[in-house]
Amino acid sequence: MNLIFDTHAHYDDKAFDDDREDVIDMLFKNGVCGVVNQGTDIKTSVFSINLAQRYDGFYAAVGLHPECLDENSTNDLDKIKELAKNEKVVAIGEIGLDYYYDIPKDLQKTIFAKQLELAAELDMPVNIHDREAHGDTLEILKQYKPKGIVHCFSGSLEMAKEIIKLGMYIGIGGVVTFKNARKTVEVVENIPLERLVLETDCPYLSPVPFRSKRNDSSMIKYTAQRIAEIRNTTVEEILTITRKNAADVYKINM
Repeated sequence: MNLIFDTHAHYDDKAFDDDREDVIDMLFKNGVCGVVNQGTDIKTSVFSINLAQRYDGFYAAVGLHPECLDENSTNDLDKIKELAKNEKVVAIGEIGLDYYYDIPKDLQKTIFAKQLELAAELDMPVNIHDREAHGDTLEILKQYKPKGIVHCFSGSLEMAKEIIKLGMYIGIGGVVTFKNARKTVEVVENIPLERLVLETDCPYLSPVPFRSKRNDSSMIKYTAQRIAEIRNTTVEEILTITRKNAADVYKINM
């Protein structure tokens, strides 16, 4: 039985341009049952929908990533709203805050808030990007109280607990297998498994033993193996629980 559900992927990335079809065909022969491809702008949101329409088991999220914003981004929100009405779109994402890059914080907060409002209007979950912006991200999430996932979670255990209080899920990927992943391991040790989902962020953040290689959804089994070790349980249990969690948050019948 295929149990791997990748809640956050980027198969639109140029890293897959030479063999995208072969890779995707391989996924479902290697334990994958579901993938949500995340949009970061209009182009990749449309690409994600096209992938989802072409492949059973693929779904799309549509949204404006903080790294992709400019002074015209407000004008794209109506298009995101229209794209979100497609039957294979299951979330508004990837949205959030990124303070690593020099993108105006006020613009980021404004577009983030507007997309959270859109998700509430459409009764859809969100997929949250939070890079070096933990305080502002949590403050905005507490204000809007969305459903969804904080992806590639990099905050503290205390922050994770606050996210869970809001009814959201914590997304964990290959980082948990890294030697220096102390905070991520602490989060995985202590949060309820019922609030954990797995992801790749592929083609990035490949788990050990594939660091620096191109990531894909089948590699989630290595992330699940590490989590199973941390929680003293089986890989099958981790994959079964996280598969259910992913289906629940994205409202997918599986």
